[in-house]
Amino acid sequence: MEHPRKTTFVAPAAPDSAAPYFRREFTAAEPRRATLNVTGLGIVEPYLNGVRVGDEVLAPGWTSYRHRLHVSRHDVTDLVREGANAVGAIVGDGWAVGRIGYEGRRNHYTDRPALFLQLELDYGDRTEVVSTAEGFRYGTGAVLAGDLLDGETYDARLEPEGWNLPGFDDRHWTPAALFEWDRGTLVATGAPPIRRIEELAPISVTTSPSGKTIVDFGQNLVGWVRISTSGPAGATITLRHAEVLTGGELDTSTLRTAAATDQYTCRGGRETWEPRFTFHGFRYAEVDGPYDEIRAVVVHSDMARTGWFSSSHELLNRLHTNVVWSMRGNFVGVPTDCPQRDERLGWTGDLNAFAPTAAFLYDVRGVLGSWLADLAAEQRDKSYVPMVVPDVLSTPSPPTALWSDAAVSVPWALYREYGDEEVLRRQYDSMAMFVRDVEGRLDENGLWSTGYQFGDWLDPDAPDDNPAGGKTDRYLVAAAFLCRVTREMADTSAVLGKDGDARHFTALAKRVRAAFRREYVTAAGRVSGETVTAYALAICFGTLDPAQESHAGHQLAQLVAKAGYRISTGFAGTPYVCEALSRTDHLDEAYLVLLETGCPSFLYPVTMSATTIWERWDAIRPDGTLHPSGLGSHNHYALGAVANWMHRVVGGLSPIEPGYRTMRIAPRPGGGLTHATLTHDTVHGRVVVTWRIADGRLRLEVTIPEGTAATVELPLHAGGLAEEITGGDHCWEYDLPRAQQREYTLDTPLRTLADDPEVWRAVTAVFGKHLPGIPIDGSTPGVSLNTVLGYFPATPAELKADLVAAIGDKGKS
Repeated sequence: MEHPRKTTFVAPAAPDSAAPYFRREFTAAEPRRATLNVTGLGIVEPYLNGVRVGDEVLAPGWTSYRHRLHVSRHDVTDLVREGANAVGAIVGDGWAVGRIGYEGRRNHYTDRPALFLQLELDYGDRTEVVSTAEGFRYGTGAVLAGDLLDGETYDARLEPEGWNLPGFDDRHWTPAALFEWDRGTLVATGAPPIRRIEELAPISVTTSPSGKTIVDFGQNLVGWVRISTSGPAGATITLRHAEVLTGGELDTSTLRTAAATDQYTCRGGRETWEPRFTFHGFRYAEVDGPYDEIRAVVVHSDMARTGWFSSSHELLNRLHTNVVWSMRGNFVGVPTDCPQRDERLGWTGDLNAFAPTAAFLYDVRGVLGSWLADLAAEQRDKSYVPMVVPDVLSTPSPPTALWSDAAVSVPWALYREYGDEEVLRRQYDSMAMFVRDVEGRLDENGLWSTGYQFGDWLDPDAPDDNPAGGKTDRYLVAAAFLCRVTREMADTSAVLGKDGDARHFTALAKRVRAAFRREYVTAAGRVSGETVTAYALAICFGTLDPAQESHAGHQLAQLVAKAGYRISTGFAGTPYVCEALSRTDHLDEAYLVLLETGCPSFLYPVTMSATTIWERWDAIRPDGTLHPSGLGSHNHYALGAVANWMHRVVGGLSPIEPGYRTMRIAPRPGGGLTHATLTHDTVHGRVVVTWRIADGRLRLEVTIPEGTAATVELPLHAGGLAEEITGGDHCWEYDLPRAQQREYTLDTPLRTLADDPEVWRAVTAVFGKHLPGIPIDGSTPGVSLNTVLGYFPATPAELKADLVAAIGDKGKS
């Protein structure tokens, strides 16, 4: 008899690398409705009367299995026959049994795959149930191994013909062992299933210098390869996967210890095969063995696309496309850091940085709603927010800024995007638990000044062996993020009508803001450490008063100019640099940062043929070598969070009321862009914003859904005109103010040149080229380019010519 709090799975009698094939026969009449409920510990591929049930893959996906195990429900009425029937499944190792995470461990949840299956036959006057509680037998077949990191091995000669049909002789199979599991963990998550989304044909097939066949799919993607072959029986085709080539050969160094190798042994004749119990992150496949046709199958959670962006700048368009592809590749059930190497974990910090971008690009309510439920379950169990969710790490996770406070900021980002208070209500206890925990850790000055912190993770100036060792004080980062999080917590309490909590968290927000200002900000608005990240966080997290914010913006603009508009921030600062600049009226500088192509920059990877976002700014160095640190993933969405600024500032759309019932439409053209189009499917309908500059005129076209309203701030309008609109199509066209022509010479003061960000960018680039390491300061009064050149008696003619070109054709020597 089944335990009332347990449910019965079936499993092999002992662990085995080969995937178990489970089956059972039953007799049925013609039911009014038949429903198959199925899940497992491992990856489950169910069958009924020889037919693969459903189109989801990698089911049940990955959740915090000990707390929540997703059950798929399929209508199989049309598959049930009158008389003899057979139901069964193949179960691979998956996340439950296989190797996952950088610690190299297996068996995080069980030491062998297990299956839960319940077929409900509704006859109107009664319901009969066929389940894994009795009668199942198991054997093995063609799936000899299937590991998420290492790949799948399949020998087609060993497939037991007809194993999933009635009448199959399974007398030599073994009775399945019963395996009890907590019934309370079985849930319907509401998350969309993982599916095959599209296929890509190769853009080239070449022979490497060593004679290997290399297939290039033209896109770093996540999924697997499907092959068709006419190879002889016993011939084996080996498929190795990688993101990059080095010297024309497959380079697997970014995979670390993940083998990412699939093997197929032919049974003979025309055959088509693809793996089902693994997935890979790759652009290139090395093929060893006979094949006729090959395709890449793109796999991820089947989310609805909701956000699109395009502009007149092709590199910027490719950057946005790369952001989308990185999100797709890392939303395979769980929002992971990377999909290719021996890690693939649901890092909280990566998602926290990227959540607003993710919610704009796709409908993530299902995926992230399920993930947040896992986060809360893990947090209740462990009394802290793990650094990865689901948590499979062997060590506890101390509370850390940007990472742990995903418990608060991710639900808040979803509320802002979709306007649904329910996400805040569901997560409230988790949100409050985290904030109260950190509150108890504050020092006597109200600062979060102890414990481990990631800081500005992967600051490009951090040592290769210490990615947390960036320029910005890690406790400044923690204190700044706490200013944001406590404000979000106070606002959440107010939204939900929890007045006592709202007063408490509002007071806490004021306390930590005052502590931040006292410790890290001067009266004028200079921020301790004088780093881009410090200024960006201080500005964007509301720690400064208006006068301080203006001064901080000026300091920030000087810092990015001094860096040649190249990136000097990591995971913490990068999402906020352009935002802080544009917020403090340094839009030109923000565009210069966005459109810079030197290393490190947002567009540098694009110039190096990247098709996804990199983990490191220099994952491939300018000389073509790979970064040697082991943290060189080529598919890592976190630094793609700049797309959020592109949506809100270049495209011009942001919500006033959560969910976009009221919205602000205020594109801010710059950077030489002549047009941009933003499309977003909100919960109320589609919004389209298009602006175009031509012949001295700007045309703005806006469409918003019925039942919504928008404040439209006309970009570059001479009168600063703003209009209120309601649902429908709207258009404005007007002359632009004539730009003032500025003429510079080599005698123009450096301070004047520095006030023109584009010219100053060109001037500093010239000095960087000809006199690297020689500082040039635009704040010193009375100094011109000729003054500087006078310091070098033998000024190279090329240097002088390049400076003249940098300041414009009207520059005089």
